[in-house]
Amino acid sequence: MTMNNDVEGARPDSGLDAAEALFHSLSDGTRLAIVRRLARGEARVTDLVEQLGLAQSTVSKHVSCLRECGLVDGRPQGRQVFYSLARPELMELLAAAETLLAATGNAVALCPAYGTDARGGDR
Repeated sequence: MTMNNDVEGARPDSGLDAAEALFHSLSDGTRLAIVRRLARGEARVTDLVEQLGLAQSTVSKHVSCLRECGLVDGRPQGRQVFYSLARPELMELLAAAETLLAATGNAVALCPAYGTDARGGDR
């Protein structure tokens, strides 16, 4: 990933478009919870609904997003689909994010643009 340092405030070069899409796909708490659960092994939507306490339609929508982004695979078995992480590198990315969050303390949570107060409080 390279950054274009031309004009301040200018849109970064298109080389960051894919990275932006990746981080956007992981920017939702429900999708992160699904990824964390799938890191432990395969699960069906019904398993995720039970474990996350969310509506089936909500879980299905987020699993579909993760599939379309190439982060989750589905393995059909009869009338069921078992979902798993498509790329082990995803867990390395999340581990690196946890390391970065630990190093920055509460700076991200306090960020006026993206922190918990900007979202209307803690989730």
